[in-house]
Amino acid sequence: MSCYFRHIKDIFEAAAVEITPDNKKDVDRAIHKLAGVKYKDCPATWKKLKQEFLADDKSRRTLAKKIKAAVR
Repeated sequence: MSCYFRHIKDIFEAAAVEITPDNKKDVDRAIHKLAGVKYKDCPATWKKLKQEFLADDKSRRTLAKKIKAAVR
């Protein structure tokens, strides 16, 4: 689970989302949903994130906003 979390720490910081043992699974589910990938398919989720949300600064800000909205 959440094999890509270490790569998007800056996104979590921008979204003001602190990853804790209590919320990690919920955040992971939210990110899978945002990516449109079945839950627990970490490699496919990471691939989709890289393609659609991590290409440039604007996309990264968009992802941060979506994560913030999804986990609040």
